[in-house]
Amino acid sequence: MELKYEFYIDGTREQVWDAFVSPEGTRKTFFNCVIRSTFEVGTPYAYVGPGADGDETVHVHGKILQYEPHQVLSYTENAGPSYREYDAELDTRVTFTLETVGNCTKLTLVNDQIKPDHPSLQNAESSWWMILSNIKTLVETGKTLDFGW
Repeated sequence: MELKYEFYIDGTREQVWDAFVSPEGTRKTFFNCVIRSTFEVGTPYAYVGPGADGDETVHVHGKILQYEPHQVLSYTENAGPSYREYDAELDTRVTFTLETVGNCTKLTLVNDQIKPDHPSLQNAESSWWMILSNIKTLVETGKTLDFGW
């Protein structure tokens, strides 16, 4: 199974990239989390931020599969330990791709290798819309969306 989203954003690839990779950007667009990683292929990463285990809750984690600044970020993804014990069978793959289209940037996100009975599928379907809409809004306006949380 695969989730695929395409957004056209009035900004450069560098601006869009910063919104989903830089600590400042991820705090604003990924529910106050930051990505902790060296971003070298094969190394681990984790989205860490406020949650059930305090300010250092690991929400998702995995390993970096591809990292080409301003072009592609791909990684495996699994829920953090406060959500459930690690199970390699529940790994999915997430790939962000950026392309210049005219004077804007096309952001494509594919979340695939998802088993149909994956316990996080419904959450992923709704969360990606929120995260990607937040990235678009941040790049285009400098503000983020208020989801009321």
